[in-house]
Amino acid sequence: MSQGELKKLVIKAYSDEKFNAEVADGEFTTLVNPEKYMVAYKPEYTEQQGQGTSGAQPKFSKIAPQELDLDLLFDSSGVIDGEANYTDGIIDKIEAFKSIVFDYSGDEHKPNYLMIKWGALLFKGSLVDLGIEYRLFSPDGTPLRANAKLKVKGTIDDDLRVARENNQSPDLTHYRKAKAGDTLALMCHRIYGDSKYYLEVAKANNIAGFRKLKPGQELFFPPLKKYA
Repeated sequence: MSQGELKKLVIKAYSDEKFNAEVADGEFTTLVNPEKYMVAYKPEYTEQQGQGTSGAQPKFSKIAPQELDLDLLFDSSGVIDGEANYTDGIIDKIEAFKSIVFDYSGDEHKPNYLMIKWGALLFKGSLVDLGIEYRLFSPDGTPLRANAKLKVKGTIDDDLRVARENNQSPDLTHYRKAKAGDTLALMCHRIYGDSKYYLEVAKANNIAGFRKLKPGQELFFPPLKKYA
């Protein structure tokens, strides 16, 4: 039975969080596919406790962004692909890889957004950690083999996140980003169906200037029953 065509893991860099603008020369294809990868899912809880009580039941707060742990191999010894390079080793390959996943992009002064594709894996996010372990050297010390260990935190645009959650219950915790023209009263009306809770939401977010919100400002809307 045929197992299909061998496909390599590919990492593509984008300059925008919508993954529309590809970065020039921003594609990396691994030499050897990884033996494994790990995707971590992390629900978060709050442990608010009333005064004079001995304990509190943790309450679900939100699902944190997924995290992908991945190990990639770099090799210029010729053992894997038959193309030995003892002069430059893997230095150029590592630098090209770092320029895709690690270097700052454009005016945002942050690493590129990354799309990682391989088989059933399609992961979008940004690099949060990168470690490179050099494991084989030529006689003059030029590195010939290395393992790159990277951790990528998942990202998802607000519209898609809201559509996926499809949560409009006033008894649930909500996180929203303010858009141009938004006020707390207006956002409370959208979420709770009533604008009168804007003072409680302002208090929960420790903000005073709630009549004019900054576009992109992330706000926490606590469960309505907490203030009922």
